[in-house]
Amino acid sequence: MSLRIIPVGPATVAAWRDTHNAIIPAHTLTAEDVRERMTRNRLTLAYDGAELVGNATIRPPVPDTMTATVIVRILPRHRRQGHGSEYLTAMLAEARGMGAQRIETVVLAANQDGLAFARRRGFVEFDRYVLDGENAEYIELYLATCDGPDFC
Repeated sequence: MSLRIIPVGPATVAAWRDTHNAIIPAHTLTAEDVRERMTRNRLTLAYDGAELVGNATIRPPVPDTMTATVIVRILPRHRRQGHGSEYLTAMLAEARGMGAQRIETVVLAANQDGLAFARRRGFVEFDRYVLDGENAEYIELYLATCDGPDFC
């Protein structure tokens, strides 16, 4: 299997937004929200052939801590097929290429598949929060251990 990963541009904003909103219905985004995120983060889409399987966000490393946030989202019908692992490997490599020395991620607490996936790959919880005006809880995790050389 080999995913095709493409950067989000004007023509793919809607696909990225729709994927995000399907996986995180507690915090839906508009096209304008996505365009704003594109100014500060690296947004990508992953395809298996012609079929969209997920999206990702890399928040670049913060200079004082060299911490990057890598969030990979896989649509439910494409989970447990290796897409998440392949996509995460690519996004971790990209974050490290940006100079990241610490990798964090964020998972919607209600997304038990995503939380289990992150934990199996060596991510450890360090905080929980709720966004202002919302009820959904998010879990912040950092990459503490490795699940094979691709995750180190």
